[in-house]
Amino acid sequence: MAVPHASQALSRFTVLDLTRVRAGPTCVRQLADWGANVVKIDAILEDGGEQLGGPRGGPDFQNLHRNKRAISLNLKDPKGLDVFNRLVAKADVVVENFRPDVKAKLGVDYESVKKINPRIVYGSISGFGQDGPYHKRPGFDQIAQGMGGLMSITGAPGEGPMRVGIPVADLTAGLFCAMGILTALLEREVSGEGQWVKTSLLQAQIFMLDFQAARWLMEKDVAQQAGNDHPTSIPTGVFKTSDGYINIATTGGRIWIRFCEALGAPDLANRPEYATGPDRSKNRKALNAEINKYTEKKSSETWVKEFNAAGVPCGPIYSIDQVFADAQVEHLGIAQHVPNDENRHICLVGQPFTLSRTPSKMAARPPEFGEQTEEVLAEFGFGKDEIADLRQHKVV
Repeated sequence: MAVPHASQALSRFTVLDLTRVRAGPTCVRQLADWGANVVKIDAILEDGGEQLGGPRGGPDFQNLHRNKRAISLNLKDPKGLDVFNRLVAKADVVVENFRPDVKAKLGVDYESVKKINPRIVYGSISGFGQDGPYHKRPGFDQIAQGMGGLMSITGAPGEGPMRVGIPVADLTAGLFCAMGILTALLEREVSGEGQWVKTSLLQAQIFMLDFQAARWLMEKDVAQQAGNDHPTSIPTGVFKTSDGYINIATTGGRIWIRFCEALGAPDLANRPEYATGPDRSKNRKALNAEINKYTEKKSSETWVKEFNAAGVPCGPIYSIDQVFADAQVEHLGIAQHVPNDENRHICLVGQPFTLSRTPSKMAARPPEFGEQTEEVLAEFGFGKDEIADLRQHKVV
């Protein structure tokens, strides 16, 4: 198939994708969805199998690897490394998430790649960093959530640490790596040289602590679990309705007054124990209990309409199926069907931002194992006899 340019925004760049599982593929997905020519390198294992992060036909793999082509390659064979190096010579970006010592053994580390192509932008995602006391440890999202402090501030007070329901360290590390790669490509237009972009699950998770981290660094304040309550803006949290729950967010004095009026309890705004933000924070349990007495009287749908009409931020709490049935979500078009010759049902999550002139689209389904090996190698200058020889020796 032709290069599946999902957009024209990054169509001038060629990316070699050595990534596996989630964080790395999340990074490369950003580049593929915005039009880069992404070549996914499927590793041929010694037993002839393939290394994956879940079933290739499953929704997780499909969502991570759309808009790419794939070649199969045995990097442990010297001939396979030679093939990789020839690809590197014409590529713009290499992305990998091997443990730091593994890529050096394979000969695909940054220093080796840089000798072949000084313009290469090389993106690396690890669990804990490329060096330091933990650099050889395998990295997993939940480990990073724990070591990065997130689990200590997630969940209800007194109920022990709680992981977040999404692989947030994996996802943010992937996004930050993609941002770093784009930054390096912009810088390369000035210097003419590539560079090594490095991030880790641990760094990404700590960065995402944001204001809780800053409060510790500046004021030595150790954030605690707050459950569904916002740490500072009270009342902000989950409240029970006659048929479920809603989120309400009041962030200042004026919204607090509007909230009390819309709730049908204007006297709450005049109570001295709730007069200021610090007062409401100090007495949050009592205040939340009083609010629940009112919210339980009407349905979630009614409260969402009434609070928003009054200028009070409020929203429903959806299950996943309800998310995609919401009118605004449908309008945004983030659920997107992927065209394919097999007439398979492939509906995936689209990009969360848009560009007015060079939009992103689902251009191609994820490739089968090594599906485009011949055509990609031919594009990089390999002859038919050369490709046949590589096949015969099980290099590709």
